[in-house]
Amino acid sequence: MASEKIIIPGSGGDRYLPYEQRQGNESIVYFTRDLSAKGLKKLYKRINGKLSGKVGIKLHTGEQNGPNIIPRPWVQALVEDCLPDAAIVETNTYYEGDRYTTELHRETLKVNGWTFCPVDIMDEEGTVMLPVKGGKWFTEMSMGKNLLAYDSLLALTHFKGHVKGGFGGSNKNIGIGCADGRIGKAMIHTTPGSDDMWDISDEEFMERMTESTKATVDHFGQHIAYINVLRNMSVSCDCEGCAAMPVVTPNIGMVASLDILAADQASIDLVYALEEQDHADLVERIQSRHAHRQLSYMKELDMGNDRYILVDIDNGDAHISLKDAVKDVVPFTD
Repeated sequence: MASEKIIIPGSGGDRYLPYEQRQGNESIVYFTRDLSAKGLKKLYKRINGKLSGKVGIKLHTGEQNGPNIIPRPWVQALVEDCLPDAAIVETNTYYEGDRYTTELHRETLKVNGWTFCPVDIMDEEGTVMLPVKGGKWFTEMSMGKNLLAYDSLLALTHFKGHVKGGFGGSNKNIGIGCADGRIGKAMIHTTPGSDDMWDISDEEFMERMTESTKATVDHFGQHIAYINVLRNMSVSCDCEGCAAMPVVTPNIGMVASLDILAADQASIDLVYALEEQDHADLVERIQSRHAHRQLSYMKELDMGNDRYILVDIDNGDAHISLKDAVKDVVPFTD
């Protein structure tokens, strides 16, 4: 009888890799401090060149009345002015809550005001397996079937902390958010046969989630783009809704890129560039969950670059340092 293959997770997810220690090519990351509908539209226009056909907007629509999600009026303005034929795309949750079933999910969408455009709960009518190229945990991942109905995808992500992932950026938004609520999310979170649905953690969890993301990213090819909104960055995910921990990290701005790794890495770097007293809670959440493994594993899977040029679209497309980008942030006030 053949022995079962033993898979070993990577390491180092609790350690931040400074920019000067990274190697490889650089991608372009656009940055704005303008946290508004206008700022969002301006940023979107820098990365929308290859979004064609039927566009899905992968957005975390949040639990009922969650206080930290991307403001609905911003997204409405983006859709109405730039993406009039797009749909918001989501999947049902793995945990029992306001979005556990399609019926509950639809009611929550109404409560949170996501009624100005179609919202496609992609696993409402079943699932589909997409290949995971080069993965070590999976050869395929179970997704909401309706993902296949879209030609392009915009990952519009509220960047924040996360109780399991350490941080939730574009990688988490896609990797967890496109996996269907029963099969795909279980593949990422739970060892088969375990009575603890959340038993997979640390580097192994980051790798499983990233392999799920890779399946979607590879599916869309060049027809995918990423925006991270660094606002109301609780250490808690929007999954926790009104129970989320209070926000103490200053608002920074928004980043956009055609490179998922560069977008998430720049978001992390901007947080680390804050003064220690301003980023301590979020950094602790990131490092204690070994979340840097999201970034190093994306690089190992050739999903992008962890080096980038930060382009300040507020100031004539100047190339700026991380310290310059955050030098005028003010301590968060409720």
